[in-house]
Amino acid sequence: MDDAERKMQFLYALRSRGVTNNSVLTAMEKIDRAPFIKGYFAERAYEDMPLPIACGQTISQPSVVGLMTQALEVTPRDTVLEVGTGSGYQAAILSQLARRVYTVDRHQRLVREAREVFDDLGLTNVTAFTADGSFGLPDQAPFDRILVTAAAEDPPGPLLAQLKVGGIMVLPVGQSDTVQHLIRVRRTPDGLEYDELRPVRFVPLIEGVARDA
Repeated sequence: MDDAERKMQFLYALRSRGVTNNSVLTAMEKIDRAPFIKGYFAERAYEDMPLPIACGQTISQPSVVGLMTQALEVTPRDTVLEVGTGSGYQAAILSQLARRVYTVDRHQRLVREAREVFDDLGLTNVTAFTADGSFGLPDQAPFDRILVTAAAEDPPGPLLAQLKVGGIMVLPVGQSDTVQHLIRVRRTPDGLEYDELRPVRFVPLIEGVARDA
């Protein structure tokens, strides 16, 4: 199977799992997943499955990336915060849809490797930081959109505080060893509105910065 066929199958799989927004599909067609996966698993980049990356983390399956991105309802004017850079794949997708993307991860190595891929792909509107993502990025706040790619038992207060009125946050909520649910939070002038979207499974959101190289 050549790359064009693989890409067609990839997009068909996304659509069949509920990713129907044309802007999101176009972004996922433009951003190849392969550069974000190292070594042995790179040849499986077009499969709709999570794959291991460095620091004991995973790259989410593409359909979940697509569904989370779709739920975020990103517009070209938006400034987005992503908590949990991981491989950088999700931030790269967001870079195609938003004006500016800030992404944070507690693992310095993951941030360094993600920055290298962003540079290789010429993604100039993504900035990656090593930081404790559970506290967000107060210096850059407030944000139009916030996406969290690790599960917390409740939406973290500091992140909710950094969400603009009219803003949307999407995150998995639940304990790491049980079923979690993908939640969408909208900040309205009257307060917060919550939607439960679907069951998911993510690594836990851990406070602090990791001690890795």
